Amino acid sequence: MTENKSLGTVSSKAGSMFINGAWAPAAAGDTREIACPADGQVVATVSEGTAEDSERAIAAARASFDSGVWSSVPAPQRGDFLLKVASRLRERKEEFARAESADTGKRIFESRLDMDDIAACFEYFGRLSGQQAGRIVDASDNNVLSRIVYEPVGVCSMITPWNYPLLQAAWKIAPALAAGCSFILKPAELTPSTAILMLDVLDELGLPAGVGNLVTGAGAAVGPPLSSHPDVDMVSFTGGLVTGRGIAASAAGTVKKVALELGGKNPNVIFADADFDAAVDNALNGAFVHSGQVCSAGARLVVEESIAEDFVNELVRRANGIRLGGPYDEQAETGPLISAAHLEKVDAYVRKGREEGARIRCGGRPATAAEVGATRGAATPNDPQGPKAVGHYYLPTVIDQVTAGMSVLVDEAFGPTITVETFRTEEEAVAIGNDTIYGLAGAVWTQDAGKAQRMASRLRHGTIWINDFHPYLPQAEWGGFGQSGVGRELGPTGLGEYQEAKHVYQNLDPQVTGWFADHQARPTQEEN
Repeated sequence: MTENKSLGTVSSKAGSMFINGAWAPAAAGDTREIACPADGQVVATVSEGTAEDSERAIAAARASFDSGVWSSVPAPQRGDFLLKVASRLRERKEEFARAESADTGKRIFESRLDMDDIAACFEYFGRLSGQQAGRIVDASDNNVLSRIVYEPVGVCSMITPWNYPLLQAAWKIAPALAAGCSFILKPAELTPSTAILMLDVLDELGLPAGVGNLVTGAGAAVGPPLSSHPDVDMVSFTGGLVTGRGIAASAAGTVKKVALELGGKNPNVIFADADFDAAVDNALNGAFVHSGQVCSAGARLVVEESIAEDFVNELVRRANGIRLGGPYDEQAETGPLISAAHLEKVDAYVRKGREEGARIRCGGRPATAAEVGATRGAATPNDPQGPKAVGHYYLPTVIDQVTAGMSVLVDEAFGPTITVETFRTEEEAVAIGNDTIYGLAGAVWTQDAGKAQRMASRLRHGTIWINDFHPYLPQAEWGGFGQSGVGRELGPTGLGEYQEAKHVYQNLDPQVTGWFADHQARPTQEEN
């Protein structure tokens, strides 16, 4: 990082909790320093909450929802509010992008793109909000008016991850507000800064007190009430599988609505007839964008045997040249991992693969100081390593000679790693692509349109890309099959997650039914 353009507004607030329309410190008075993973510099100081803070936020959200202060606002007006949010995000784009890069270490170029996507998300749900008029049901009776209306689910807890902090929050906040819900947002404790800025925007634009609330702190401390409290009607979580299972179990006690996006082990299937150069390039993008800290990362390369050697050799050559660097290194192509603990987790994943017999074709270890901010040569795991990099950087890693059941094929690394599997037939490609407990996303590369559509229909993943990798659209649903989660974000279904369907049946000409005859009443016990 050549210049520290870190966030300067969060530390100046009285506290980073936003509850019932006011900024306040944590009840216990504790704080946390946020350090940039690219260089370790402290970029913000925020309140460190406890369950008491979550309960205060839940109470505020409950009161605001029950009062109807937001839920009773006509849907088109709620949509107009979201459009204003999008406009303000575009005005403050640079401020938000710098805060995001300071917390995550990602390149400022990527953070700016994220801000554009976030604004587009608010615009989409802003336009969609006024289009949900419900529907008339044919009751086959002219004297009956039967209709389905969609009402807000109520108070929503939102628990978001550290890899795309504001994007994942926007995917929840925008549809929740469009639906008329009140919410409590709990951002990842490592990356809270853009969530704080987002609540600042909502407050500035006049969102009524208690409708939007923010609680900062460690998940173990502030999280339990957000999924178990009886005054919470829904919990939406994006993050790891183990935590997601715990949240689902906690929410089950009050049978609240749950939406979970829990990651994936995503296959990128390359047929021999694919555009070779485009497929290699997108395999790199799929695996190494944001150092692989992407739930839909193409961490499993599944390549047809006849081209596998040439394809993997080229992939390794290109991966060896990827430039690592901080947010403001204009030559950097990817950045650091989020923390020292996560770097160790990724390294342990690679070490275990090596112990199980996999071959590390490139990378396979933390980067040295010399390997950050400079183009690397053909490094191998046995090269002299020299001083460790200041930030949490890990070399892009290609893992070959893997076999079914190896941990590197089963476990989600959430780092800059890609494994290689080969196939001979279309049937084998399908079987390999579906051989995972997850089912979030996958890709197919072929110039045969029929083959592409067959593969897309048979792969059990929530998103299938054909001759591409990673794009998404706010108007298209996002979510996974299997243990990648339940529910969907984005698209009309994403709005539906924050709504309840209600059937209203009106008899326009009520009559005596005659079901029960008007018999003489039997004497009561007192009369006997």
